[in-house]
Amino acid sequence: MGMDQVALEAALHDAEQRLQAAVRSGDAQALDLLLDDRVVYTGPDGSTMTKEEDLGAHRSRTLAVGVFDQQELHVTVVGSTGITRVLAGLEGTAGGHPFTARLRYTRTWTHLDGTWRVLAAHASAVPDPG
Repeated sequence: MGMDQVALEAALHDAEQRLQAAVRSGDAQALDLLLDDRVVYTGPDGSTMTKEEDLGAHRSRTLAVGVFDQQELHVTVVGSTGITRVLAGLEGTAGGHPFTARLRYTRTWTHLDGTWRVLAAHASAVPDPG
């Protein structure tokens, strides 16, 4: 028997928080453990990034996220598949240019070998509440 539903959801919630912390600190080593090797990230502009490209951007600080302010987090677990939906405010620099963004992320996670890893991620821009 595997972990029960509540424990799996708690572990996924924790994994999402650790992912955000790794993004904030540019910790490519931590990200490496949280991202499946097959992960593809789709950005708000429709561009895609592989795991190696993502890790490379953090290692080189081409992408530096100073603020990742989680405003909402919803966690769903079905068997060994998990989904996190996050609304967050971000500030940082990309390619040397400062940016601020409100993004809604949908991440698909898989539970393998006792750990959650991101298999796919998508971000959409959210207009500021006004």
